[in-house]
Amino acid sequence: MYHLTMINPMSTTGIGSLPHLDPEEACRLVLETFDIPFWPQLPRSSFLEWMIPQYSEGMPFIRIDAGSETMFIDRDRGDELERFYETCSDECRIAISDDYARGLHSFIRMIRGRRFSALKGQITGPMTFTLGLKDREGRLVFFDEELRQISLMLLQAKARWQIDQLRPHCEEVIIFLDEPIFSALGSSTYLGVSREETLRLLSETTSTISGAGGIPGIHCCGSADWTLIMESGAKILNFDAYGYFENLAIYHAEINAFLEEGGYLAWGIVPTTGEIEKETFESLAQRFEGSLKSLSRHVPKDTLMSRSILSPSCGTGSRSLGETLRIFQLLIRLKEAFA
Repeated sequence: MYHLTMINPMSTTGIGSLPHLDPEEACRLVLETFDIPFWPQLPRSSFLEWMIPQYSEGMPFIRIDAGSETMFIDRDRGDELERFYETCSDECRIAISDDYARGLHSFIRMIRGRRFSALKGQITGPMTFTLGLKDREGRLVFFDEELRQISLMLLQAKARWQIDQLRPHCEEVIIFLDEPIFSALGSSTYLGVSREETLRLLSETTSTISGAGGIPGIHCCGSADWTLIMESGAKILNFDAYGYFENLAIYHAEINAFLEEGGYLAWGIVPTTGEIEKETFESLAQRFEGSLKSLSRHVPKDTLMSRSILSPSCGTGSRSLGETLRIFQLLIRLKEAFA
């Protein structure tokens, strides 16, 4: 049985994106707010910090035009692929430069000399990455076997590199795989995506994170095949508890086994959509209490409470700064009420 020894029940963390343009301001907010701080992604500051571009640096044949906000794979006769295979071994690290993650580099500078029980990083998950990136003809990278495998290797190398950067400053490094595409799997667009290959890509990525000394988690902000996620080797399952609790709760037997084996549920209980305008602390506390009561009919309450983390339902990159501050304040109040 695996236990995350440094995570207290109802600890707070966040999903990556914030609406800031100033990376140091974003980092200060994160460090002042969360029990498990994370480096902030700043998609409003640059196209390079959008979900797919941010982790594309080092990908063979990648072509990016930040000005027109476009990117695609353009295979040519160059030696990019050969050079990638020569340099990206099973244990290689590929850095994320400051141009692609100003929040990450500011975060590392600002935590020097400090020690944390846990810190969190994130990568775009292999499914969202390969089903979000296309070649010049518009074909999804996922459906090219070689490019799919290269994408996996690239993301694994970036996860290892992040762990190396964060480990000197904390006891535990958590790396989330952000997989919003899961809510669309099974639709006509993705009929060729098999469960077996999805599980392979996730499992190999979580195994890489564990092997590098990190704690793998998976974030999905919609509906999903939750059994697949619980089979993937992830130790933290982060879900939109505000909008999709019932979608997860039907898997209560699997949840119980997942928690008994040392896993955590990270409840995205504060909405990051327009719904935040109508919610109050009281309404969210009532919703969360009802969800806990419902799930505790099938999962021992002590287990459930001791293996729960709190987060916003998704990143706040699409919200205003004022909304972001309110989301974080509500999260803190919920932690105080339920911890």
